[in-house]
Amino acid sequence: MKSPAEVQKILIEEISIKKAKLSFTQMALLGILAGMYIGFGGIMALTAMTQVEPYGLKKVLGGAVFTVGLMLVVIAGAELFTGNVLMLTSVYARKITVRQMLRNWIVVYLFNLVGSLLIAWMLVQTKLWGMEQVVNDFGKTAISVANSKVTLGFGAIFFRGMLCNILVDLAVILALAADTVEGKILGIFFPIMTFVAIGFEHSVANMSLIPLGLFIKAASNFGPETLNWAGFWKNIIGATLGNIVGPGIFTALFYYLSYYRTTGQSKT
Repeated sequence: MKSPAEVQKILIEEISIKKAKLSFTQMALLGILAGMYIGFGGIMALTAMTQVEPYGLKKVLGGAVFTVGLMLVVIAGAELFTGNVLMLTSVYARKITVRQMLRNWIVVYLFNLVGSLLIAWMLVQTKLWGMEQVVNDFGKTAISVANSKVTLGFGAIFFRGMLCNILVDLAVILALAADTVEGKILGIFFPIMTFVAIGFEHSVANMSLIPLGLFIKAASNFGPETLNWAGFWKNIIGATLGNIVGPGIFTALFYYLSYYRTTGQSKT
């Protein structure tokens, strides 16, 4: 495996620069795929949590299977906004500009949303959730999870978003440290399982999880009034800001100061 300093060097001098130079088409297509991949993880988590009664076991099971989403992004290849927050490290090191980073973030974020909405819409067409007036247990779980997210206060969403993406970006760093596919899978598994099991908020995951609940509600006429699009945007905005601030400080900045600038790498 690579040392922490080696990982930061690769992240700063290679990966972030490559991401900054991607064409619009590459960012758009790979952004759609990442939204879909994370959506697959979210759908699998809902499936695993359906009809599981012990709260702790339910959350751990959901977290364990959700990890497939980031595995697909990292190993198969896609562009995920929350992972690309680590591009801030290269901005700190002056290897890319703020403008280059924001170009990537904005395009990838918007197409993550497209992919997320697409996978949620397609899942509704499968009728795996039931049918009008007859929502099965999976559909009820999807609606319940979506409603629990939109009814959170903005402050709670923000701080859950901070803590979530610290763990997500640590999973990316652990995957970069590993030299084998098996190592990357293990590196991704535990941090991602942790954030889902605890109940933190991931903006891109919520781009599919909340619309899935909304789409099922619209198709079945079943669901609480509190589950609405205004709540979706409140959650997405709060989670997005938290997803940037958390790792932007505690992961990107702290590791840059600890493993890159202090070694004199920033001057090479």
